[in-house]
Amino acid sequence: SVGYLTSKNDFPPLLQLNWKPTLTRLQLWRPITAFLNFGPLGLGYIMTCHFVWTYMATLERLNHAAPYDFWVMILFGCASMVAGYSCLGLSPRFLGHNLSTFLVYVWSRYHEGMEVNMFELFNTRAEMLPWFFLAQTFLLEGELPVLDLLGIVFGHIYHHYKTTHVLRTPTFLINWYNSDGVYSTAVREKYKKISSDFEMQ
Repeated sequence: SVGYLTSKNDFPPLLQLNWKPTLTRLQLWRPITAFLNFGPLGLGYIMTCHFVWTYMATLERLNHAAPYDFWVMILFGCASMVAGYSCLGLSPRFLGHNLSTFLVYVWSRYHEGMEVNMFELFNTRAEMLPWFFLAQTFLLEGELPVLDLLGIVFGHIYHHYKTTHVLRTPTFLINWYNSDGVYSTAVREKYKKISSDFEMQ
């Protein structure tokens, strides 16, 4: 919040993705903190935070028995956006918003046909949610939702690779999670402790 106030309602430049200071000044946090950028503070920002929290939590519940699959999904989404936008020469603005579109698309493919209530205003089918995001960007932010569309494209690629078993969780990550190490045991215990929250209703 302080960063937004001192940057005229823009995401703090020190946290934005910029490869030159990332590589020359070793500001290695930039590719990570860039995904906290949901755009200017306002209605769109609040709605995006709500969507990220809601659909990321649901996807984690879907993978609660094998949380490493959820980690790979998040890593795939973030890495593909950072690499894709850089290779295409596009400005990686609002990466957090674009990640939310990726998450909503993946969620919608797992829940095709399900009726979803939108803010108690109207109902829509789950597979229409990503396109609702595109409309939100255009109407609330006044710009063409090109980056949101790329989020959908990357979400489609992930879902296709996952369902066709082209993309698999690396064996070393599965072995680490199931090992007796201090950190892996702590992570497993954390999931066990809150397992009731991860059970699908």
